[in-house]
Amino acid sequence: MSIIQNKKALHDYSIEERFEAGLALEGWEVKAIRAGRAQIKEAYVILRQAELFMIGAHITALPEASTHIHPDPVRTRKLLMRAEEIRKLIGKVERAGYTLVPLDLHYTRGRVKLALGLAKGKRQHDKRDAERDRDWQRERAQLMKQNNRRRDG
Repeated sequence: MSIIQNKKALHDYSIEERFEAGLALEGWEVKAIRAGRAQIKEAYVILRQAELFMIGAHITALPEASTHIHPDPVRTRKLLMRAEEIRKLIGKVERAGYTLVPLDLHYTRGRVKLALGLAKGKRQHDKRDAERDRDWQRERAQLMKQNNRRRDG
């Protein structure tokens, strides 16, 4: 079940491969995510010393958050994956020029997970082509619908 999606990532990048990673979260962050107070539009993933970190994700604390905790909404969060998967990602990111992009937050067996995309950036003309194709598909579906109505009516 998806909690939040990064639609901007699908617009700016072409996704080659998808991975799932756990997140090292604090209690107040889990409660805020369950309440829908998360945003990953500006987030990105970096590799540091064979570990993955998500930077720029904004999780707003609930107003009922404990008074003895001072939440930082944009803190760096560690991503949890198997070592062999991380090694594979390191090879592709460093050698092949790929980027790791957060795609969505979702639940898997009650735990909050992050879907990562191994992506290459789209150029401006690629974005325009994709938009033109999407518009054509929508227009074609409408035309087919109208033709079916005429035939049936």
